[in-house]
Amino acid sequence: MEVNTRYTIRLALIVAIGGFLMGFEASVVSGIVTFIAREFDLGRIALGWAVASLTLTATVAMLAAGPLSDRIGRRPVLMIAALLFLAAAIAAAAAPDFVALVGARMVGGLAVGAALIVAPMYIAEISPARLRGRTVSLNQLNIVVGISAAFFSNYLILELGRSELAPVLNLGEHSWRAMLGIEALPALGYFLALFAVPESPRWLAMHGRDQEALEVLARCSGREQAELELAAIRASLANRAEPRIAELFRPSMRLVLIIGVSVAVLQQITGINAVFFYAPMIFEQSGIGTDAAFMQAVLVGLVNLGFTLLAISQIDRLGRRPLLGGGLAGIAACMLLLSFGFDSATYTLDDADLDRFPAAEQQTLAPLAGEKWDSDVDFRRAVVDAAGADFWRSFEAELVSAASNANPALILFGVLGFVACFAISIGPVMWVLFAELFPNRLRGLAISFVGFVNSAVSFTVQLVFPWELERIGNAGTFLIYALFAIAGLAIVMRVLPETNGRSLEELEATLVG
Repeated sequence: MEVNTRYTIRLALIVAIGGFLMGFEASVVSGIVTFIAREFDLGRIALGWAVASLTLTATVAMLAAGPLSDRIGRRPVLMIAALLFLAAAIAAAAAPDFVALVGARMVGGLAVGAALIVAPMYIAEISPARLRGRTVSLNQLNIVVGISAAFFSNYLILELGRSELAPVLNLGEHSWRAMLGIEALPALGYFLALFAVPESPRWLAMHGRDQEALEVLARCSGREQAELELAAIRASLANRAEPRIAELFRPSMRLVLIIGVSVAVLQQITGINAVFFYAPMIFEQSGIGTDAAFMQAVLVGLVNLGFTLLAISQIDRLGRRPLLGGGLAGIAACMLLLSFGFDSATYTLDDADLDRFPAAEQQTLAPLAGEKWDSDVDFRRAVVDAAGADFWRSFEAELVSAASNANPALILFGVLGFVACFAISIGPVMWVLFAELFPNRLRGLAISFVGFVNSAVSFTVQLVFPWELERIGNAGTFLIYALFAIAGLAIVMRVLPETNGRSLEELEATLVG
């Protein structure tokens, strides 16, 4: 491997630790919900707020991070994000009450939003065109690794809390605090490692520091290529006026903005965070029971990691369009498969099934024995009418497991296929495209805007998914996601050019009038 390539990859790996922290911060809450609900006596809405509060502040941070990085630099914003990750981990671990915990989560959300926007932007700006797809995808890979690390550390701390070391480590009932606090270690390491990272050469050139920009480019691309790149950067920055949001909506930006917004919406509207955050619930709906559902949810993380690695290995070889087109077609097919799997299921309670429930509820459910329902919505309504909504909420998994005759293998295949198609396509490709599409002078502002759109759609999908399952049903919900994927495939493949192997300045000259 060439010296310049090793240096570029080393910088990318350091900066991509921000992706690891983002994935960890977003997912670690999955291990603490039971603990905090008991300790702070939380209702369902309050518990949901503890989980979702991070997404709200992350959305705000995405909108602000790009312009802030244009003003003070990419590296300073990443260092601020590292300190916010550190502060959020310590504050959450020490939170004396629910309000303090939510406040710490919201601080963590600011760090998540900043890292999610600025880390891939920086990596794109220091990477030669031949490496850019793989190096930018390292950030997505680290997000996936961070998610898996959060699940693993939660499990490890929980086991330590049950061991003889629990009194020594002050775990047990305080295990959830350790789950949150452990993030302080990689956050501190990230902050210190960023001192070895130079400022982005594009940002340096934007601020008239051409000699410094040339030195950074030379270390990444070689002296001769660096001089050519700097000349192209200077030409693209001929208009040095302060970027404004209105410029994104000028006719010359129409194509790149349509592509950026379409991809931002499409990545979330096809249901990826519904699957990630509600995987056990989805598997429970196939009738396999709670324990098996959580075991199958582990497979989702493993498939996500494996196919993200595959995407990184192929993104600069096959290009962005083939990965995106093939992946979106696969997403649509898997969502149609899930819709078919749930639509073909029927629900029946027999007398033996009623023995699973308390005696009083058995009498209440007795009139339902032997009846057949053609959808999960009709079955839920019948149980609620007979036994009440509280009974349904308490025994939903047991009721569905007893009554459903869905094909669980088909459901598992559909979910894992969907995650695989997402991980090899629009998951990592979206962030690569964001870093490539927009002109140098507007890149920070533009990525913040499309990142804001992406996060807002993500929050909405997370919020309405349980409502969709209740009102529309499993089959209808996944059919909606499939239709979104088909429409998105038609739109994106019509307007998206191949960006692979072209410099950022060449793409700007081609795509922006």
